[in-house]
Amino acid sequence: MRNLIPSWVRVPLVFFIIFGAVEYFIDSGEKPAFIEYPSVLLFLFLVLLILIAIEAIINALENVMLQKLDTEAKARFLAEKEQSYQFTWLKRMYKKLIGTKPIEEEGEIILDHNYDGIKELDNSLPPWWLYGFYATIVFAAIYLLRFHVFDGAGQFDELKTELAEARAAIEEYKKTAKDLVDANTVEQLTEASDLSAGKAIFQTNCVACHMQDGGGGIGPNLTDKYWILGGDIKSIFHTISEGGRSGKGMIAWKQQLKPLEIAQVASYVLTFQGTTPANPKDPEGELMINENAETNITEN
Repeated sequence: MRNLIPSWVRVPLVFFIIFGAVEYFIDSGEKPAFIEYPSVLLFLFLVLLILIAIEAIINALENVMLQKLDTEAKARFLAEKEQSYQFTWLKRMYKKLIGTKPIEEEGEIILDHNYDGIKELDNSLPPWWLYGFYATIVFAAIYLLRFHVFDGAGQFDELKTELAEARAAIEEYKKTAKDLVDANTVEQLTEASDLSAGKAIFQTNCVACHMQDGGGGIGPNLTDKYWILGGDIKSIFHTISEGGRSGKGMIAWKQQLKPLEIAQVASYVLTFQGTTPANPKDPEGELMINENAETNITEN
């Protein structure tokens, strides 16, 4: 094998094969195995150092042997060694993997029977096929142990983990991209900063019609449980964004307010529920109660 593959290819190749096998068959969760288990990385480096040491010892022995050879034998040895590092090793590897006999040696494996002069060779299975078959057996055994004996994470487990990570990534993204919200994805905001921003927007744009305390004037009362176009967060967002009833309702604010600002003011509107305004306007619309609310707040 040493004459087939140069050391500068062989040593790193063995190292990365071991590294890849350890990384694949050790279930280390979210982190790579060599981070989760530093001893694994230490073991791999130890293996690499051993390989390098073996290579150095072999080279030293070769040098000692060369010193004992005469000039002609040394030149012949160096020439053969140099030739072995050329890509002729690919041809030898190919012939070994195919496992066929040269034409001049086929007489040794010709079967006795023939059909109209056609003779059959008693060829064995090619080594590449046998090695591949043995590799599948080894892989199947390791797979069986990992997933059916030691309960390694299967495809469904990996899917659940990836879905959970995706949901977390979406939520994290929403924190920095709140303007992507729309009437279908909006959720009631409860943070003080959002409600404070919503209050400022309401006082700037809405008090003329709904009054400072939400009791209603030109616009409807926002403190009772009666709503004309729906009182849940999605309906209120849609009403503010697209406007109220045609011809007599509120204008569409989507040109003046950003989606985040609409979500903030819609969430602030919901804080009027259950409060008592100074001069409440008579109820308008239909009685709507949010059964899923933590408090007995209605969705209009």
